[in-house]
Amino acid sequence: MRVTDPARRAALEVLTAVREQDAYTNLVLPAVLRRHGLTGRDAGLVTELASGTVRRQGTYDAVLAACVDRPLRRLSPDVLDVLRLGTHQLLATRVPPHAAIDTSVELARSVAGSRPAGLVNAVLRKVSERDLDGWLAEVAPPRESGSDQHDAVVHSHPAWVVAELRKAVGADEVRDLLAADNDPPRVTLVARPGLASREELPGEPTRLSPHGVVLDGGDPGSVPAVAEGRAGVQDEGSQLVALALAGADLDGDDRRWADWCAGPGGKSALLAALAAQQGAALLAVERAHHRAGLVRRNLATSPASYLVVTGDGTRPPVRPGTLDRVLVDAPCSGLGALRRRPEARWRRSRNDLRGLVPLQRSLLDSAIGSTRPGGLVLYATCSPALSETGGVVSKVLDQRDDVELVDLRPVLSQVEDCDGPLEGTLQLWPHRHGTDAMFMALLRRKG
Repeated sequence: MRVTDPARRAALEVLTAVREQDAYTNLVLPAVLRRHGLTGRDAGLVTELASGTVRRQGTYDAVLAACVDRPLRRLSPDVLDVLRLGTHQLLATRVPPHAAIDTSVELARSVAGSRPAGLVNAVLRKVSERDLDGWLAEVAPPRESGSDQHDAVVHSHPAWVVAELRKAVGADEVRDLLAADNDPPRVTLVARPGLASREELPGEPTRLSPHGVVLDGGDPGSVPAVAEGRAGVQDEGSQLVALALAGADLDGDDRRWADWCAGPGGKSALLAALAAQQGAALLAVERAHHRAGLVRRNLATSPASYLVVTGDGTRPPVRPGTLDRVLVDAPCSGLGALRRRPEARWRRSRNDLRGLVPLQRSLLDSAIGSTRPGGLVLYATCSPALSETGGVVSKVLDQRDDVELVDLRPVLSQVEDCDGPLEGTLQLWPHRHGTDAMFMALLRRKG
């Protein structure tokens, strides 16, 4: 009996966890690698196979649909995952075709038996008859029949996501954005001020944040400052969110800061470190109990005074008009982090988008009400969708006469080509800035 290749077996376990447990690839990978004892090149292969397969699932399903004699939904989920893994190896890696097919057949045999293994062999041999460009020419709808459908297959995004991104970034750039979503992101670290310096972290300094570095590779947990909680893994765009709120000019008292949607705590940790430098304390509010625990863990080494509260930001745990600075990093569709969380593109729907907007408005409204006259609220989303960004801010501005929009551009003057949908708001982009697509709007409570 032939032994299943351990790297392919580990990659399949990751895909199974993503499908059955709604897990995130980058979060489940370390445990799977440890369980199989895989390191070095083998660990890199597992990461490429699992992440690449999830990222290009839409494209691969279109190819497989042309090679299978039945609807894909009628296949066993395990067998479909094996076919996707095999297709990724054939169309997007340097794995020799015979190795990609043979290891996939053995993998299918180990999880489903001999009969499905024969199906996998026949289907992947058909897939191997063309390269990726040849298959795209075959299975992608013509551009003239609807560019969203064409780009959905070519760039492996649901068509509704393509439409939302096209509205946000424009038709001239949407394909660059979609392509950037499919580029594996590098790991970015942040040195928390007062606890660590950027100079002690390995890697290349980030271009826009004065506290970040981009790792060349390896396990970030092995970096001493990260292991000790003095630094953390954080996208450069998320670092800029905390820096924007902390760096904005504020008259009067500046002692009471809050993070309205704090879990899992990365932004809270940076915000608390920045607050400590200005003599301020941080209130971190998180609705989910387990996520509040993650916030406490992230803040455990903070030099600032802080309090973590398990509570609902739409029902403020403070008296109205008492806070000086508030961050509302609102729950959102996550369409701005699809390169980092590729699973989100397959899990979200347009209905999710519609359901999130009322919550985002409510969180922003309650944060404004909790802020003193002259105080600041930074509204941020990891989504460029117009309904979640300018739409939310415009609606709140229309409904309240005690708040005004503040121009963020002077606060983050190092960031260029980042105008948001409303004057003075900022929108970051993966293809322009190398960050997640963070949106930011700064509002001041009027006296």
